[in-house]
Amino acid sequence: MVSVIFILVVLAALGAAMARFSQRQHLGSAAELNAARAYQAAFAGLEWASFQVLRNPAPPGAAPACPGNTNISLGDFVVTVSCSRVNGSDGASNPVFYQLVANACNAPAGGACPAGGTPQPTYAERQLSRTVVRP
Repeated sequence: MVSVIFILVVLAALGAAMARFSQRQHLGSAAELNAARAYQAAFAGLEWASFQVLRNPAPPGAAPACPGNTNISLGDFVVTVSCSRVNGSDGASNPVFYQLVANACNAPAGGACPAGGTPQPTYAERQLSRTVVRP
């Protein structure tokens, strides 16, 4: 009788350990998927901003001002895109440099990324930047 109770306790402990292990594996997979989605959302924000400064208006039109800070909603993610513009000179040409920053997250604070305070365990955020030049 004692051996039966011992075996039941051991099997219950093993079952609980396997359940915790499985749960951690699933949470890890979900976190990796959210990180990949955040990266793709930030990349989409950079592509949008690049289009705004490089092709809108189409060259050889005057180089546009930076678009203001923009929040773009992409499903569960929000992308906050910011831009800074610097005029340069290179001999006879005067190129314009744009520093673009896209920050994507799945729990924005006040509709913008990054979130403030202590993030939730499911929080995912990625920030990408790019410098583009318009001759």
